This record gives sequence, structure tokens and C-alpha cells, in this order.
Amino acid sequence: MFTYIDPGVRERLSEQGTLFQIGRDGIRVDPGKAPPRGSTISILGPIPLPLQLCDTHVEVQWYACVRNTELGKIEELADDLREQSGQQSFAALASYMAVNSVLVVGDPANWKDPLVRVHSSCLTGDVFGSQRCECGPQLYTALERIQNDDQGGLVIYMSGHEGRGIGLWAKAATYLLQDAGEDTYQANRTLGLPDDSRDFSDAASLLKYFVDGRPFRLLTNNPKKVDDLMHFGLADITRVKHVTGVGDSNRRYLRAKQDWGHKLDPEDFGPG
Repeated sequence: MFTYIDPGVRERLSEQGTLFQIGRDGIRVDPGKAPPRGSTISILGPIPLPLQLCDTHVEVQWYACVRNTELGKIEELADDLREQSGQQSFAALASYMAVNSVLVVGDPANWKDPLVRVHSSCLTGDVFGSQRCECGPQLYTALERIQNDDQGGLVIYMSGHEGRGIGLWAKAATYLLQDAGEDTYQANRTLGLPDDSRDFSDAASLLKYFVDGRPFRLLTNNPKKVDDLMHFGLADITRVKHVTGVGDSNRRYLRAKQDWGHKLDPEDFGPG
């Protein structure tokens, strides 16, 4: 079962003080008492989150908050999926009403071999500037590389891919597990979730439309992303290495990705 909503994981995090509830009045709910009437909010945190905003470095503590009514909806969906398996089934938990974006750079009429980035949404990295991953720099650098490329190209921003498809709430739980010593993939498994539950079928459809049968260069260190796109009928894909944003806060995370199959070399990790 999905153990991020399992009572055992709830109890574990509650005992640590990293999972608790507040009422609509903002008062913390005593775990030994019945919750007050009305919607309560479950909170995961604090989670250390080093941020880099332009030239300003900020150390913050992140709290992930969700209404328990929303968690109830996820439980109902989980009941329907519990007996199923596969990438698309798990992704459905996190991709309801996902709205993807395509950012086109340059004139597609001039494309012969455009530069492409299929970027999975990462609120903590793309928006908050978290250095626990390299997602923000990958997004920004991809746009710069595409703009500076003679061919131009596009970025597809996959909004339903938070945490490799598990969603922001579960991602917050994995961060707490990582802080206890697990790596990013071990934390997913502890929660009973796949290593990677992203579905690239929509990205493939968008690429078929915008690239229109031409070969393209894909900015990624992950061969599985290439394989997934080819599985949905794309061909003539050249993988282009895309390493940026490496630092002390994400070096361990990147080594776990290397162990999982990402094409990273020792020099990519820098000193440290």
C-alpha cells in the first residue's frame, strides 16, 4: 500500500514531531484527542531547505501543508489503484488536472535538429530555488542553451511530475526520510512508491506536434527519459549532457542518480 498515508508511517513521523495537525483556528491538535469540527490541516516539517535566490543565500525550514479533506480524496483514489501496478497508475495520484507547458524558442520553420528540454516540475527547485536538487539550474540553463543555439528549440514543462511523479506531499515525506539517512530512491521505496513514476506520453505527443518528425537533441543525463520517449514512437533523438547547479547540498543526491543510471562522470561532481 502507499505507506505515505499508512498509519505506521504516520505514527513514525508523528513521534518525531514532523507530522502534526492544526485546526481551522490555527491551534495545534492534540494527537490523543479527536480533531475539531471542520477541516484540519496536516503538516510535514520542518525540512531544511537551503535556497539560492539570485545572489542571496537563505536557509529556511520548509513545511508542507495539506487539508485532510484532500488527503481523503487521495485515499479514495489509492483504493482504486491499490491492486494495480505500473508507471501510469502511480502517476495518477499526483497528476490530476496537470497542465503542461511548451516554451518555444526561435522560429520552428528554421528547425532542422532543435535543442529540447523535457523538464519535470519541481516547486522547491524551480520556484523556491532549493539546492537540494539541480532542477532550477537545469531549467534556467536549458532555456539559455536553447536561446544561444543556432537551431533554437523548446522546453516542455511537465507539471504533473513533482518528485519523479509522486507529488509534493509525498516528496516532503521523502525529504524527511533522506535527512534520516536514506537516498532519494530508497526514500521512495520506503513509502511504497516506484523509483520513478513519471509518464512521458503527453510529452511525446507534444514533441510529435512541435518537432514534426525532425530529429532533435534532448538535454538530459537520464537515458531512461530517452527510452520512454522512444517507447511512445519518437525516433532520431540525440541525448545531450546537461550538468549544472552542482553543490554541497545536492552532491549526494546526484550520486544516487548516477547509481540509478544517469550518465554522470566523476568530474561532474566538482570538488568535495
